[in-house]
Order: sequence, then C-alpha cells, then structure tokens
Amino acid sequence: MLKLIIAFAVFAAISLFVIFKAGDKADLSGEKHGDMTSHGASAPAAAAPASAAASAPASAASQ
Repeated sequence: MLKLIIAFAVFAAISLFVIFKAGDKADLSGEKHGDMTSHGASAPAAAAPASAAASAPASAASQ
C-alpha cells in the first residue's frame, strides 16, 4: 500500500511539473475540425481526373 501512495505522489508531482512548465501554451481543446480547407480542396481535385478517365473509355466504345 505504501508503494501505491508513493507512486501516486511521484506521478502527481511529475504531472504538476509538466502542467506548470507548459503554462498557457497547453492546448487541451482536443481535435481541430474548423480547418477543412486542406482536406476539402484536394479531394475534389483528385476525383475530377478519375471521373474524366472513367468516361473516356465509354465514349471511345460508343464510336
């Protein structure tokens, strides 16, 4: 039981040290979902050539 108490005290001390060292720079808000421009812009651009390639064999087969 004494080992558990000592381990908790050491863990708490390390945690407090890290929190106080980070100061106001610690970002605890979780994942960011507001900036979707990097993912949203690349997906349609990548899908456009694929759809053009898919329609090209169909037009060649109809001739």
